[in-house]
Formats: sequence, structure tokens, C-alpha cells
Amino acid sequence: MILYIHGFASCGWGNKSRALQDYFGDVLAPDLPARPKEAIKLLELIINEETIDLLVGSSLGGYYATYLGQKYVKKGVLINPSTRPYETLKPYVGQNERWCDGAKFEWREEYLRELFEFDTSNLRKNLFLVLLQTGDEVLDYKVALQKYQNQRCVVEYGGNHRFENIEDYLCMIDNFREEHGGH
Repeated sequence: MILYIHGFASCGWGNKSRALQDYFGDVLAPDLPARPKEAIKLLELIINEETIDLLVGSSLGGYYATYLGQKYVKKGVLINPSTRPYETLKPYVGQNERWCDGAKFEWREEYLRELFEFDTSNLRKNLFLVLLQTGDEVLDYKVALQKYQNQRCVVEYGGNHRFENIEDYLCMIDNFREEHGGH
């Protein structure tokens, strides 16, 4: 089963998770709490209760997938992953709105400190497939390329932060999953 981990101010079921569901059929895509410690707690509960063989995380979800993949030795696909959300999410401290459904939530200063506590350094070699687009308007793809240099990285020219053409990569994700004992 695939566990899809959405990004900041997003929801579980969106374009990427639906594309994964249509292709693979066995996808869990929970709506995560805004608070990082609560989000990780929920994701760990799912990992411990379900047979998850692949984590797929987008943006902040990529950061969470990196942490959880390392901790539980789970293969992961990271889509335009955030590498330093404790820095890049500083401007969002205060009231926010989820783009997927308009629900309001508060992002607090303490959440930035919580993010810093999740260790995503010293990555095991070849644990992740990292999908990056040079046109990401939110995160600099070169920062992720540097961080994940010992992983399998694919850089597509153009695109955007939402990685709207995920369908083009489903076969590659399937092959990555199969190579490492998935299904």
C-alpha cells in the first residue's frame, strides 16, 4: 500500500494522490493536522497499522516522508520536497487557508521548531526517488538536488511546485516500487 503525504496547506486527496490511486489502486491519503508533531504521530500510526511499502510525499510531505523513510526504512518518492521547512515556512506564521477546501488553520512559530526536530540528515543510499522540476516557484530544486545527491534524482526542465504532470512519472514510480519489493 502507498501512503501519500500532502504538502503545507493542502489536503490528502488532490491531483497527485488521485493519479496514484487511479494507477496503483492502493493509496492512503489522510488529511494531516497542521501541527508537525501531530502529523508525524498520525503518519506513524498508519505506518504501524497498515502494510505500507512506499511513501510518496510532496513538498512538506516530502520532508515528512524523508524523516519517516529513514526512521522506518521505507522507500519513498519525494515530489519537489521541502528540505528546510523550518526556514521556508516562516512567512506563513499566523492564519492560513488550505487551498484545497478553504479551511482556515493557524501556523505557529513553535511548529517551525518542531520541524527542526525531525532528522533528515545522513540519508541511507538509494532509499528515495526524488522528482524535481526546475520551474518550482516555491522551492529551489538545486537545494533538494544537493541534499538528495546519494538518491535517485530526476530533474525535469520547467514545471511548477505542484508537479501537475505526475501522470508522466507513474510508470517510473511503479518500477522504483517493484525494484525494492513493493506490491
